[in-house]
Amino acid sequence: MKPFLNEDFLLQTATARTLYHEHARHLPIIDYHCHLPPAEIAQNRQFENLTRIWLEGDHYKWRAMRTNGVDERYCTGDASDYEKFEKWAETVPFTMRNPLYHWTHMELRRPFGVSKLLNPDTAREIYTHCTEQLQLPEFSAQGLMKQFAVEVVCTTDDPADTLEHHLQIREQGFDIKVLPTFRPDKCMMVEDPPAYNAYLDKLGQVVDQSIDHFIDLLDVLKQRIDYFHQMGGRLSDHGLETIYAEDYTDDEINYLFHKVRLGHRLEPLEVHKFKSAVLVHLGQMYHEKGWTQQFHLGALRNNNSRMMRLLGPDTGFDSIGDFEIARPLARFLDRLDTDNRLPQTILYNLNPRDNEVMATMAGNFNDGSIPGKVQFGSAWWFLDQKDGMEKQMNTLSNMGLLSRFVGMLTDSRSFLSYPRHDYFRRILCNLIGNDVENGELPHDLNWLGQMVEDICYYNAKDYFKF
Repeated sequence: MKPFLNEDFLLQTATARTLYHEHARHLPIIDYHCHLPPAEIAQNRQFENLTRIWLEGDHYKWRAMRTNGVDERYCTGDASDYEKFEKWAETVPFTMRNPLYHWTHMELRRPFGVSKLLNPDTAREIYTHCTEQLQLPEFSAQGLMKQFAVEVVCTTDDPADTLEHHLQIREQGFDIKVLPTFRPDKCMMVEDPPAYNAYLDKLGQVVDQSIDHFIDLLDVLKQRIDYFHQMGGRLSDHGLETIYAEDYTDDEINYLFHKVRLGHRLEPLEVHKFKSAVLVHLGQMYHEKGWTQQFHLGALRNNNSRMMRLLGPDTGFDSIGDFEIARPLARFLDRLDTDNRLPQTILYNLNPRDNEVMATMAGNFNDGSIPGKVQFGSAWWFLDQKDGMEKQMNTLSNMGLLSRFVGMLTDSRSFLSYPRHDYFRRILCNLIGNDVENGELPHDLNWLGQMVEDICYYNAKDYFKF
């Protein structure tokens, strides 16, 4: 029987252990998609206690606590920080076989050096120990990033964001690149005209320009893309249920834009036409800049209307959706590719039924211009666990080139989430190691070791040109 979470955690064979310890373990981290708050990096936030850095805003943990019968007061409510942590400690033993159990104890080991299991008996000791360490300079926001050997972080930022915190970070001379990512979802949300019009007014104020016509919107978006590029941004990101790829004419879109600006609601097909037009124009702008566009597809959000009213979005009430993906995605990518204006693209799916769709769709639009121009992205959100990662990598191996994969990201709001890169690296090395031990791959550790290093670090470095 192997001990839990030892240095060979998840590494089932000698080959896997060699690949991990000699090739993967000590590589720097390029976290090309996350939700870290730039303000906290700029301020170099020193977290008051373990609850603030670990439970604040973590809807993964909140979902588990609710499922364990914990009252909302201890998740998002007015309970004290230690009371919230105590309820999490009570929940942790019940998370066995959920990735939260692994992540929790990996994050306690690194950076805090805690090897004890978290439960009600150890809660006070662990809370006190970690809270004391969090007061040290090396456990500040920037200090933690350095401890985890982070090289690049790409945050997720709205076009209306001034990027003032990114500018502060740059002026501080922080030696880790913190770059913005262009997330223009709100530019497409025409379903709610009052909210959409308020957003366009805010966006126009950023560039001191009124947005009265569709061409004005495109001009402002181009200005913001130019500014993001000036600030080091090289990626966009879209969080959509599915891709929109309806046929439209310029006259139609101009009419629909004016209709919304007058406060009128659009019909469902009109909404889809408008979103289709925005996506195409943005894709062309990304191509012009040499950016990579990312699409996170398939989330069914805010399912619990009562809790949405009470708590708002991103509080743990989203799930996997079952939207049509293949046909609109093919039409959208083809529309950009027809004019040779398809940018580098990463596709992420949330429904595991779509793994093969994404992997084969990427292959349709790889044109030999660069390795892996269109990528089947890493397992995302509910799939971001051992089984999901293995399925994503096996599908990519079967239908594409795993060796050209740009690898892992945290997709997290927490400065303690970097062990997810280690989790991924261990799973990757174990997959390859098992194949070698089973005689399915040659015992060529030089080549396989380079392949592991590429997937964990060098492919992303080359792909994004950071």
